[in-house]
Amino acid sequence: MLQCIFLLSDSGEVMLEKQLTGQRVDRSICVWFWEQAISQGDSSKLQPVIASPTHYLFQILREGITFLACTQVEMPPLMGIEFLCRVADVLTDYLGSLNEDLIKDNFIIVYELLDEMIDNGFPLTTEPNILREMIAPPNLVNKMLSVVTGNSSNMRDTLPGATSSLIPWRKTDPKYAHNEVYVDLVEEIDTIINRDGVMVKCEIYGEVQVNSHLSGVPDLTLSFSNPSILDDVRFHPCVRFRPWESQQILSFVPPDGQFKLMSYRVRKLKSTPIYVKPQLTSDAGTCRVSVMVGIRNDPGKTIDSITVQFQLPPCILSADLTSNHGTVNILANKICSWSIGRIPKDKTPSMSGTLVLETGLERLHVFPTFQASFRIMGVSLSGLQIDKLDLRNLPNRPYKGFRALTKAGQFEVRS
Repeated sequence: MLQCIFLLSDSGEVMLEKQLTGQRVDRSICVWFWEQAISQGDSSKLQPVIASPTHYLFQILREGITFLACTQVEMPPLMGIEFLCRVADVLTDYLGSLNEDLIKDNFIIVYELLDEMIDNGFPLTTEPNILREMIAPPNLVNKMLSVVTGNSSNMRDTLPGATSSLIPWRKTDPKYAHNEVYVDLVEEIDTIINRDGVMVKCEIYGEVQVNSHLSGVPDLTLSFSNPSILDDVRFHPCVRFRPWESQQILSFVPPDGQFKLMSYRVRKLKSTPIYVKPQLTSDAGTCRVSVMVGIRNDPGKTIDSITVQFQLPPCILSADLTSNHGTVNILANKICSWSIGRIPKDKTPSMSGTLVLETGLERLHVFPTFQASFRIMGVSLSGLQIDKLDLRNLPNRPYKGFRALTKAGQFEVRS
C-alpha cells in the first residue's frame, strides 16, 4: 500500500504531492531522498527501491522528473515501481511529453488522473483508454471553456462501463464501419564496444505495439515463428498467461486503440549494423581526432538518421572538426554532434580535426565515449518474426497490417 506520491523536478523541488491514505507523509522525506541523490552524483544511478530511516521509497526517473512513492508497510517492490511507470506513461500520453512546465500548467489533470489511478494506496484504473473516457485530455477548447465557465475540472459526468466490466481495459461494445488492427515490432539495440574494438554487450529491447479498431469483443491470437529467442517477456494485462506458458502464443482481448502488448529482450547478438571507429592521439597541447562510420552487417534495408555524438572533455578549450559527409556542430553544452543521415555508396563517412587542450596540459587524459543513433525501417534485428494473427468474434473480415522498426538505444563506443 502506497502512502504518498511526490513529483520532483531536476533541482529537487516538489512540484506535486498526493497523499493517498490517512497517514500523512511529511515533505522532509524528499529532502532526505535528494541528499542521497546528490551524494551519488547522478540521480539516475540510485536504486529503484531505497530504505530510509522512516519509509521505503520507490523511485523512477523520466525526462528529468523523479516519481517518488513512499510506504511504511511491506509490499511487493515491483508493484510500486510498475505503478510509477504506469503514472509516467499515462502523463506522457495525456500531455504529449514530460517536463516541469507541462506538469505545473496541467496540475489539475495530473491530480484527477492520480485520483482515478489509485484508491487508498492501491492501484485501481491504470488503462489509458479507459482513463480518456473518464478524464478529457487537455486541449485549447477545454481551457477556453474552463475560463468562460469557471469550471476547471475535466471529469466526465458518466462513469465508463468498462470500470465495472470483466474486461476493464476495453470500452463497452465499440462499433467500427471498417475493422482493422496493426501490429508493430519496435526494437532498440543496446551495444557497448570497448576501446580495443571488442563488443562487450549487444542486446535488443523490443516491444510489440498494437493499434486496434475492432467492433464488439474480438478474441485475438498472435504467434511467432521463433519465440524461443525471447527473454524477460512482460505482458499487457489483457494477455492470457497459460497459452503463452504452454504453447508460446499470445491470446488476448485487445484494448481499443493503441497499446503495448508485450516487451522482451534478445541477448548476445553477434554483430551490429554499423561500426564507429574513433582514433584520438594527443601531444604538445593538441589532440587529433579521426572517426569513421560504415556498414558492418547490411540488414537489407536502408539505414538512415545516423548521428554520432560525444561530449568534449572539460579540459578542451576549442575544437576544429570537419567531415567529408554530413554536418558537424558543437553545441552549447560542449557536445559535438555529427549528423550523417544515410551512408553513401561511393565513400566512407569520416570526421577529423584537432582539439586544443587547456594551457599546461600536454596530453588528453580523459577520453570521450561516442554515442551513435540510427533507424532501420522494415527490419527487426533480433530476427523475431510474426507467424500469424488470428481474429475471432468479428462480424466481417478485418484488415491486418504488420511493420518492423529497429533503432539505436544505448549504442556506445569507447575511445
